[in-house]
Amino acid sequence: MYVTPITFSFMEILSALFIEGIETRQVPGPSTRIDITGIQFSAAAPHAVPVTLEPHLCVIVHCPVGSRDSGALEVVYRKGDEQLARNVQPLQVEPGKFNYRLVRAELEFDEYGTIEAHCRVDLGPVTVVPFTLLPPVS
Repeated sequence: MYVTPITFSFMEILSALFIEGIETRQVPGPSTRIDITGIQFSAAAPHAVPVTLEPHLCVIVHCPVGSRDSGALEVVYRKGDEQLARNVQPLQVEPGKFNYRLVRAELEFDEYGTIEAHCRVDLGPVTVVPFTLLPPVS
């Protein structure tokens, strides 16, 4: 007897970006629009290092039809092999729909350079987003 294996889809990250602002609005349909402003991959330090920044990371997630509607979003901020911060939060997305989460970490920079936000839902694939701190503008 042949048994068809059961496969489950999992929530997937569609986008992960450092942003300045986000707003949602309804349009006819009913449909929702997400307006994201100030997408950034780098920023000038407000003053010489050391400096602490709290950039907003926006993670947009899709839950395919037939998937579990809950999971955990994990974001680990790294500089090389060093873990700087970690955020884990519950995530609920209706199957066939989208949702987003804002993740903010307090990141201490002792030198200019790049950190990476490693994002994943449950134990799924990792999406890596770089953020570079630049010297202050004089």
